[in-house]
Amino acid sequence: MSDPQKDSPRRYLVDSAGRRVIVGLSLEETIEFETLDSPAARRLPSAHRLRDQRDVGAKERGQRWLELYAKHEQAWIRWIAESRARQDWQSRPPS
Repeated sequence: MSDPQKDSPRRYLVDSAGRRVIVGLSLEETIEFETLDSPAARRLPSAHRLRDQRDVGAKERGQRWLELYAKHEQAWIRWIAESRARQDWQSRPPS
């Protein structure tokens, strides 16, 4: 889970249903990630209920946080590349 002193700004978009989600994650995954990333979650001594209703311990919580973060990071890299490509295309002078 993240270090509160080194948190990056969250990278949110509005999904097709108008809900604020973290890039690359569904609404459910966004809620789960935010729950796992919260200071309260880091203090939990044992079980945490994942969105699929499984109870997991601290090690599994950390693994799930990494899975969600990796999914987000890959989507963020793609989103940035696509945004830059659109900007480059739009800034080209007409031929």
